[in-house]
Amino acid sequence: MRDLQHLFDSNRAWSQRIQERDRDFFRKLLRQQSPAYLWIGCADSRVPANEIVGLLPGELFVHRNVANVVVHTDLNCLSVMQYAVDVLKVEHVIVCGHYRCGGVLAALRRDRLGLIDNWLRHVQDVRDKHQVRLDSLGDEAQQLDRLCELNVIEQVANVCQTTIMLDAWARGQPLAVHGWIYGLHDGLLRDLKVTVSSEQQSVAVYQAAVATLA
Repeated sequence: MRDLQHLFDSNRAWSQRIQERDRDFFRKLLRQQSPAYLWIGCADSRVPANEIVGLLPGELFVHRNVANVVVHTDLNCLSVMQYAVDVLKVEHVIVCGHYRCGGVLAALRRDRLGLIDNWLRHVQDVRDKHQVRLDSLGDEAQQLDRLCELNVIEQVANVCQTTIMLDAWARGQPLAVHGWIYGLHDGLLRDLKVTVSSEQQSVAVYQAAVATLA
């Protein structure tokens, strides 16, 4: 069995590069974690959260799962959100999807892949909700990109409806939720114009964001 020594070598080289840039970086990292951002993204290995926004470890709190889904019964995701909002006091929650997402494609095609079908049922719900809009597009590639965008918008709405966000806004905590999408083809982020900073804004921002995709 291979021992993956090349990964340990890469880790050592990475650590050296960091310390050449800032000799005290790891000592400072030990003392406190104080990110301003929570990133909820896809588990896809082609979307490295810290790297694509140019942030170092300690500057971005991250939760990832297949197709960047936020489910109200997912205690893993909710625990990350609660810790980020209530303990770390992040100021921004970023839901970031990406174009050509394999999980979203499986939901679009109604593929049967096994256990993961149960998870992707949430994305299928997004597909069913917006089926008429998707059917109006010319081909599967267009439908996939649009469903990736709509999925982000729906997950932003789900974040806004959690008790974690509602309680934070009720106590006046400065906190905004953003919906972005990443292009694998060019490495660029795109703002889907679904930024919410209070409970009162949630419905209007959601409706406006969906309308822009018409």
